[in-house]
Amino acid sequence: MSLMDEVTSRALSLGIPFSLHLDVTYRCNERCVHCYLDHDDHGEMTADEIKRVLCQAASAGTLILTLSGGEPFLRKDFFDILAYARSLMFSVKIKTNGLLIGAEQAQRLRELHVGEVQISIYSHRPEVHDGITKVRGSLDRSLNAIRFLRSQGLTTVIACPLMRANISDYPEVQALAAELGVAFTMDPTITPKIDGDMSIVQHRLARPEIAQIFQDSTLVGDVHEFCKPAGPTTDDLLESVPCSAGHTSVYVSPYGEVFPCVQFPITCGNVREQPLNEIWYHSDQMNRVRNIRVKDLHTCSGCDHLSGCTRCPGLAYMEGDMRGPSSADCEKSQIKAGLAHIDTLPAQLQLVQIQL
Repeated sequence: MSLMDEVTSRALSLGIPFSLHLDVTYRCNERCVHCYLDHDDHGEMTADEIKRVLCQAASAGTLILTLSGGEPFLRKDFFDILAYARSLMFSVKIKTNGLLIGAEQAQRLRELHVGEVQISIYSHRPEVHDGITKVRGSLDRSLNAIRFLRSQGLTTVIACPLMRANISDYPEVQALAAELGVAFTMDPTITPKIDGDMSIVQHRLARPEIAQIFQDSTLVGDVHEFCKPAGPTTDDLLESVPCSAGHTSVYVSPYGEVFPCVQFPITCGNVREQPLNEIWYHSDQMNRVRNIRVKDLHTCSGCDHLSGCTRCPGLAYMEGDMRGPSSADCEKSQIKAGLAHIDTLPAQLQLVQIQL
């Protein structure tokens, strides 16, 4: 077990909100086709309100802080908020598109000892990347931001959300990350809008495309290990928590709403009305989420794929039942299981199976 795993396990046993994801704004200077947010400003928290939340989180034992949006650098007081967060000794990760990061901003991030900056790059081709962001020149500007960050020695990550528009380009984005000397991560999950609108899930990958990435060892490691059949359902697994949301992690929106996770939009309270600690420990909705164990998942607990599934309770909630299955994760588990099965078939039949 790694040190981080040990610390997280300890936080779970003590009921500590070990990590906080705080979106400081939903406003954005891009209009990504798959984005789940409403970019209008409906009265976001002031810097003083955000600092109060950060102080409360620090007193509760939070260590890891993710600052995101929208585009966090659109807030003119962002560096003021960031400096305050660092004064509380949070380990800070920033998610940004990088369009507003130049040499001066990169230097300030280094001076504040930001732990990591993550920037989304959808393709090495401007016509694809800019087509997704709906901002001409955004690829060049994001790549320039990465270069500024690297010049300051900052840990930088290229995130590549995968969807139908860019599925063929991720190998080149991965190569670009290596060329720039930054880490690379990808995610094939496209979530519904935070208000429940399901229209953007049309951008999700089709089954053959998911099968393609599940067979790419540069993404999943040992393909045989990744796609091996699920193990037995043990008593320990059934008694475990389904997800860290509401157990060691919490999300606060720009308007003060508190959710178990950014992808789990069940409102548990509002920090403009109650202290974060009070919501974390005493919210009926938070405790409702927290009391769920894997054995309580009425469909998943009896599924043969349970031990290898990446079920998201937030996606299940948006589909109508947080104790039920998440259809997107069910599909991924079924594809993995199918790949494990066809691994024993002749090569000429494997292609036919994958294309079905």
